Amino acid sequence: MNDRVMKRSSFPIGKIIIWILLIAVAVIQIFPLVWLLDFSVASSNEMFTNGLLIIPKVIHFDNYVKAFVDGNFLLYLKNSLLINVLAVVLVLIISIMTAFATTRMHWKLSGTVRIIILLGMMIPIHATLLPNYVIYDKLKMTDTIWAILIPYIAFSLPQGLFLTSSFMASIPKEIEEAAIMDGCGIYRIIIVIITPMLRTSLVTVSIMTFLNNWNEFMMASTYLNTDKWRTLPFSVLKFTGLYSSNYAVQFAVMALTAAPMVIIYILLSKHITKGVAMGAVKG
Repeated sequence: MNDRVMKRSSFPIGKIIIWILLIAVAVIQIFPLVWLLDFSVASSNEMFTNGLLIIPKVIHFDNYVKAFVDGNFLLYLKNSLLINVLAVVLVLIISIMTAFATTRMHWKLSGTVRIIILLGMMIPIHATLLPNYVIYDKLKMTDTIWAILIPYIAFSLPQGLFLTSSFMASIPKEIEEAAIMDGCGIYRIIIVIITPMLRTSLVTVSIMTFLNNWNEFMMASTYLNTDKWRTLPFSVLKFTGLYSSNYAVQFAVMALTAAPMVIIYILLSKHITKGVAMGAVKG
Protein backbone atom coordinates (compact mmCIF):
# COMPACT_ATOMS: atom_id res chain seq x y z
CA MET A 1 0.00 0.00 0.00
CA ASN A 2 2.80 2.39 0.91
CA ASP A 3 4.62 1.57 -2.34
CA ARG A 4 1.54 2.52 -4.38
CA VAL A 5 1.20 5.82 -2.51
CA MET A 6 4.89 6.62 -3.11
CA LYS A 7 4.57 5.84 -6.81
CA ARG A 8 1.50 8.04 -7.18
CA SER A 9 3.12 10.92 -5.29
CA SER A 10 6.40 10.71 -7.23
CA PHE A 11 4.75 10.76 -10.66
CA PRO A 12 3.56 14.40 -10.54
CA ILE A 13 7.04 15.52 -9.42
CA GLY A 14 8.64 13.78 -12.39
CA LYS A 15 6.08 15.29 -14.72
CA ILE A 16 6.71 18.76 -13.28
CA ILE A 17 10.47 18.36 -13.81
CA ILE A 18 9.90 17.36 -17.43
CA TRP A 19 7.65 20.38 -18.00
CA ILE A 20 10.25 22.69 -16.44
CA LEU A 21 12.95 21.30 -18.71
CA LEU A 22 10.73 21.63 -21.80
CA ILE A 23 9.82 25.21 -20.90
CA ALA A 24 13.49 26.06 -20.36
CA VAL A 25 14.41 24.64 -23.77
CA ALA A 26 11.52 26.53 -25.40
CA VAL A 27 12.62 29.81 -23.80
CA ILE A 28 16.20 29.29 -24.99
CA GLN A 29 14.95 28.57 -28.52
CA ILE A 30 12.54 31.51 -28.65
CA PHE A 31 14.84 34.07 -26.98
CA PRO A 32 16.80 34.99 -30.17
CA LEU A 33 13.53 35.88 -31.90
CA VAL A 34 12.40 37.98 -28.92
CA TRP A 35 15.81 39.66 -28.85
CA LEU A 36 15.56 40.42 -32.58
CA LEU A 37 12.09 41.96 -32.26
CA ASP A 38 13.14 43.96 -29.20
CA PHE A 39 16.11 45.60 -30.91
CA SER A 40 14.18 46.16 -34.15
CA VAL A 41 11.90 48.74 -32.49
CA ALA A 42 14.66 50.57 -30.60
CA SER A 43 16.99 53.32 -31.73
CA SER A 44 20.57 52.60 -32.76
CA ASN A 45 21.93 54.48 -29.74
CA GLU A 46 19.94 52.36 -27.28
CA MET A 47 21.59 49.19 -28.53
CA PHE A 48 24.85 49.98 -26.78
CA THR A 49 23.27 49.92 -23.33
CA ASN A 50 23.89 47.09 -20.89
CA GLY A 51 21.63 44.06 -20.75
CA LEU A 52 20.45 41.39 -23.14
CA LEU A 53 17.10 43.12 -23.66
CA ILE A 54 16.25 46.82 -23.63
CA ILE A 55 13.09 48.79 -23.00
CA PRO A 56 12.93 51.44 -25.76
CA LYS A 57 11.95 54.91 -24.61
CA VAL A 58 10.04 55.27 -27.86
CA ILE A 59 8.93 52.34 -30.01
CA HIS A 60 10.34 53.03 -33.49
CA PHE A 61 8.01 51.34 -35.96
CA ASP A 62 9.55 53.64 -38.57
CA ASN A 63 12.50 51.21 -38.60
CA TYR A 64 10.26 48.77 -40.46
CA VAL A 65 9.13 51.50 -42.86
CA LYS A 66 12.74 52.35 -43.66
CA ALA A 67 13.60 48.67 -44.04
CA PHE A 68 10.68 48.14 -46.39
CA VAL A 69 11.21 51.27 -48.54
CA ASP A 70 14.94 52.01 -48.49
CA GLY A 71 16.06 48.39 -48.40
CA ASN A 72 14.58 47.43 -51.81
CA PHE A 73 12.53 44.93 -49.84
CA LEU A 74 9.90 44.23 -52.50
CA LEU A 75 12.49 43.59 -55.23
CA TYR A 76 14.55 41.28 -53.04
CA LEU A 77 11.40 39.54 -51.78
CA LYS A 78 10.28 38.89 -55.35
CA ASN A 79 13.70 37.47 -56.23
CA SER A 80 13.79 35.28 -53.12
CA LEU A 81 10.33 33.88 -53.78
CA LEU A 82 11.03 33.22 -57.46
CA ILE A 83 14.40 31.56 -56.89
CA ASN A 84 13.24 29.44 -53.96
CA VAL A 85 9.99 28.34 -55.62
CA LEU A 86 11.91 27.33 -58.77
CA ALA A 87 14.45 25.47 -56.63
CA VAL A 88 11.68 23.57 -54.81
CA VAL A 89 9.86 22.62 -58.02
CA LEU A 90 13.02 21.44 -59.80
CA VAL A 91 14.26 19.53 -56.74
CA LEU A 92 10.92 17.72 -56.50
CA ILE A 93 10.88 16.79 -60.20
CA ILE A 94 14.49 15.59 -60.25
CA SER A 95 14.12 13.75 -56.93
CA ILE A 96 11.06 11.83 -58.13
CA MET A 97 12.67 10.89 -61.45
CA THR A 98 15.98 9.90 -59.84
CA ALA A 99 14.27 7.93 -57.08
CA PHE A 100 12.20 6.01 -59.65
CA ALA A 101 15.27 5.34 -61.79
CA THR A 102 17.36 4.05 -58.88
CA THR A 103 14.72 2.07 -56.96
CA ARG A 104 12.36 0.77 -59.65
CA MET A 105 14.38 0.51 -62.85
CA HIS A 106 16.95 -2.31 -63.02
CA TRP A 107 20.26 -1.23 -64.53
CA LYS A 108 23.85 -1.95 -63.65
CA LEU A 109 24.88 1.27 -61.91
CA SER A 110 21.57 2.24 -60.28
CA GLY A 111 22.82 1.65 -56.72
CA THR A 112 26.15 3.35 -57.42
CA VAL A 113 24.50 6.44 -58.86
CA ARG A 114 22.18 6.71 -55.85
CA ILE A 115 25.09 6.43 -53.42
CA ILE A 116 27.12 9.06 -55.29
CA ILE A 117 24.21 11.52 -55.19
CA LEU A 118 23.56 10.84 -51.50
CA LEU A 119 27.24 11.52 -50.76
CA GLY A 120 26.43 15.13 -51.64
CA MET A 121 24.86 15.42 -48.18
CA MET A 122 28.39 15.29 -46.74
CA ILE A 123 29.73 18.22 -48.80
CA PRO A 124 29.27 21.72 -47.32
CA ILE A 125 27.58 24.03 -49.80
CA HIS A 126 30.19 26.76 -49.34
CA ALA A 127 33.08 24.39 -50.09
CA THR A 128 32.30 24.83 -53.80
CA LEU A 129 32.34 28.65 -53.82
CA LEU A 130 35.67 29.11 -55.61
CA PRO A 131 35.41 26.33 -58.25
CA ASN A 132 31.83 27.33 -59.05
CA TYR A 133 32.82 30.96 -59.44
CA VAL A 134 35.62 30.03 -61.86
CA ILE A 135 33.20 27.93 -63.94
CA TYR A 136 30.48 30.60 -63.95
CA ASP A 137 32.99 33.29 -64.88
CA LYS A 138 34.22 31.31 -67.88
CA LEU A 139 30.65 30.53 -68.97
CA LYS A 140 29.55 34.17 -68.43
CA MET A 141 26.92 33.00 -65.94
CA THR A 142 27.76 35.30 -63.03
CA ASP A 143 25.01 37.73 -62.04
CA THR A 144 22.32 35.45 -63.50
CA ILE A 145 19.55 33.51 -61.81
CA TRP A 146 21.25 30.22 -62.75
CA ALA A 147 24.37 31.13 -60.77
CA ILE A 148 22.57 30.54 -57.48
CA LEU A 149 19.70 28.35 -58.65
CA ILE A 150 22.01 25.53 -59.77
CA PRO A 151 23.88 25.23 -56.42
CA TYR A 152 20.61 25.47 -54.48
CA ILE A 153 19.18 22.56 -56.48
CA ALA A 154 22.39 20.53 -56.39
CA PHE A 155 22.79 20.68 -52.62
CA SER A 156 19.09 20.11 -51.90
CA LEU A 157 18.85 17.11 -54.23
CA PRO A 158 20.62 14.52 -52.01
CA GLN A 159 18.20 15.14 -49.16
CA GLY A 160 15.26 15.08 -51.58
CA LEU A 161 16.44 11.82 -53.13
CA PHE A 162 16.95 10.24 -49.70
CA LEU A 163 13.38 10.96 -48.59
CA THR A 164 11.60 10.19 -51.89
CA SER A 165 13.52 6.98 -52.57
CA SER A 166 12.89 5.76 -49.01
CA PHE A 167 9.14 6.28 -49.44
CA MET A 168 9.14 4.89 -52.98
CA ALA A 169 10.84 1.68 -51.85
CA SER A 170 7.88 1.03 -49.52
CA ILE A 171 5.30 1.22 -52.33
CA PRO A 172 4.31 -2.28 -53.50
CA LYS A 173 5.57 -3.03 -57.01
CA GLU A 174 2.34 -4.92 -57.73
CA ILE A 175 0.56 -1.56 -58.09
CA GLU A 176 2.85 -0.58 -60.96
CA GLU A 177 2.62 -4.01 -62.55
CA ALA A 178 -1.19 -3.78 -62.53
CA ALA A 179 -0.99 -0.32 -64.08
CA ILE A 180 1.28 -1.61 -66.85
CA MET A 181 -1.17 -4.41 -67.60
CA ASP A 182 -3.90 -1.76 -67.92
CA GLY A 183 -1.83 0.06 -70.53
CA CYS A 184 -0.17 2.82 -68.46
CA GLY A 185 3.15 4.15 -69.70
CA ILE A 186 6.09 4.96 -67.43
CA TYR A 187 5.37 8.70 -67.27
CA ARG A 188 1.71 8.14 -66.43
CA ILE A 189 2.69 5.68 -63.69
CA ILE A 190 5.02 8.24 -62.13
CA ILE A 191 2.62 11.19 -62.38
CA VAL A 192 -0.74 9.54 -61.66
CA ILE A 193 0.19 6.65 -59.35
CA ILE A 194 3.59 7.14 -57.69
CA THR A 195 3.62 10.91 -57.06
CA PRO A 196 0.34 11.06 -55.06
CA MET A 197 1.62 8.25 -52.84
CA LEU A 198 4.76 10.31 -52.08
CA ARG A 199 2.76 13.28 -50.82
CA THR A 200 4.18 13.22 -47.28
CA SER A 201 7.79 13.04 -48.40
CA LEU A 202 7.28 15.67 -51.11
CA VAL A 203 5.82 18.13 -48.60
CA THR A 204 8.81 17.57 -46.32
CA VAL A 205 11.29 18.00 -49.18
CA SER A 206 9.55 21.20 -50.30
CA ILE A 207 9.60 22.77 -46.83
CA MET A 208 13.20 21.83 -46.04
CA THR A 209 14.49 22.98 -49.43
CA PHE A 210 12.72 26.32 -49.02
CA LEU A 211 13.98 26.80 -45.46
CA ASN A 212 17.57 25.84 -46.25
CA ASN A 213 17.89 28.24 -49.19
CA TRP A 214 15.84 31.21 -47.95
CA ASN A 215 18.56 32.86 -45.84
CA GLU A 216 21.57 31.74 -47.88
CA PHE A 217 23.86 34.73 -48.40
CA MET A 218 27.45 33.64 -49.07
CA MET A 219 26.85 32.19 -52.54
CA ALA A 220 24.46 34.97 -53.54
CA SER A 221 26.99 37.65 -52.54
CA THR A 222 29.76 35.85 -54.44
CA TYR A 223 27.93 35.25 -57.71
CA LEU A 224 25.66 38.32 -57.92
CA ASN A 225 27.02 41.79 -58.63
CA THR A 226 23.86 43.84 -59.17
CA ASP A 227 20.39 44.11 -57.64
CA LYS A 228 18.72 42.29 -60.53
CA TRP A 229 18.68 38.86 -58.84
CA ARG A 230 19.77 39.67 -55.28
CA THR A 231 17.72 38.11 -52.48
CA LEU A 232 16.40 39.34 -49.13
CA PRO A 233 19.62 39.03 -47.07
CA PHE A 234 21.07 41.84 -49.20
CA SER A 235 18.61 44.28 -47.64
CA VAL A 236 20.79 44.34 -44.52
CA LEU A 237 23.71 45.71 -46.54
CA LYS A 238 21.65 48.72 -47.59
CA PHE A 239 22.01 50.09 -44.06
CA THR A 240 25.69 49.27 -43.60
CA GLY A 241 28.03 52.22 -43.96
CA LEU A 242 31.81 52.50 -44.16
CA TYR A 243 32.16 54.00 -40.68
CA SER A 244 28.73 53.43 -39.10
CA SER A 245 25.61 51.39 -39.64
CA ASN A 246 21.92 51.81 -38.86
CA TYR A 247 21.70 48.77 -36.61
CA ALA A 248 18.07 49.28 -35.62
CA VAL A 249 16.88 49.16 -39.24
CA GLN A 250 19.13 46.17 -39.88
CA PHE A 251 17.35 44.33 -37.07
CA ALA A 252 14.02 45.33 -38.64
CA VAL A 253 15.20 43.92 -41.99
CA MET A 254 16.21 40.66 -40.33
CA ALA A 255 12.84 40.45 -38.58
CA LEU A 256 11.00 40.95 -41.87
CA THR A 257 13.23 38.38 -43.56
CA ALA A 258 12.72 35.81 -40.81
CA ALA A 259 8.94 36.30 -40.57
CA PRO A 260 7.93 34.12 -43.59
CA MET A 261 10.15 31.26 -42.42
CA VAL A 262 8.85 31.41 -38.85
CA ILE A 263 5.25 31.36 -40.10
CA ILE A 264 5.92 28.46 -42.49
CA TYR A 265 7.68 26.46 -39.79
CA ILE A 266 4.92 27.02 -37.23
CA LEU A 267 2.19 26.00 -39.68
CA LEU A 268 3.99 23.02 -41.21
CA SER A 269 6.32 21.75 -38.47
CA LYS A 270 4.25 18.57 -38.08
CA HIS A 271 4.82 17.69 -41.73
CA ILE A 272 8.58 18.19 -41.36
CA THR A 273 8.82 15.95 -38.28
CA LYS A 274 6.52 13.32 -39.72
CA GLY A 275 8.24 13.21 -43.09
CA VAL A 276 11.78 12.98 -41.71
CA ALA A 277 10.82 10.34 -39.14
CA MET A 278 8.97 8.17 -41.66
CA GLY A 279 11.74 8.57 -44.22
CA ALA A 280 14.39 7.54 -41.70
CA VAL A 281 12.39 4.46 -40.62
CA LYS A 282 11.61 3.41 -44.18
CA GLY A 283 15.13 4.16 -45.38
